[in-house]
Amino acid sequence: MRPTRSSMRYLAIAALAVAVVGTSGCRWFKKDNALYAQSPETRPLEVPPDLDRPTTAGAMALPEAGTSVTRSGTAPVATDSNVSFAATGEREAVFNRVGEALAGMEGVTVNSRSQVLGTYDVSYAGAQFLVRVAAAQGGVAVSAVDPRGVAATGDAPTRLIASLRAAITQ
Repeated sequence: MRPTRSSMRYLAIAALAVAVVGTSGCRWFKKDNALYAQSPETRPLEVPPDLDRPTTAGAMALPEAGTSVTRSGTAPVATDSNVSFAATGEREAVFNRVGEALAGMEGVTVNSRSQVLGTYDVSYAGAQFLVRVAAAQGGVAVSAVDPRGVAATGDAPTRLIASLRAAITQ
């Protein structure tokens, strides 16, 4: 069967319609939105509602009542250890009494002292460490610490603190 002229005409019109629709893209179905007309760099950022603020849970946790916070950020030396003891009185008065006791002890060399920090840098029996005098609840804590602020270890700090305890608590 041979196609007729009228069927060829319908076929040509249909092909022309498909070509027009195919080359026009989705322009007929397009929605105009001013946000999408801008370049991607200038479009506003959309953030989900629960992500627009940082979480504040636990951001400012206060220390429990009865805990001590030191300025250096290190935990204070326990007053029941063998390199520390508690003394009664004001910090400045105890600091001066510790200085007098250190000056009167044989074999102790005070390299430097800082009343503001409450420390004596001492050398004793071949060891070098700090004697720290710090205000504590109910009195003053006197302790031997290394330069990092950690409790000093060894025989020399233990013996010196025992001598200081005897001299200060009299």
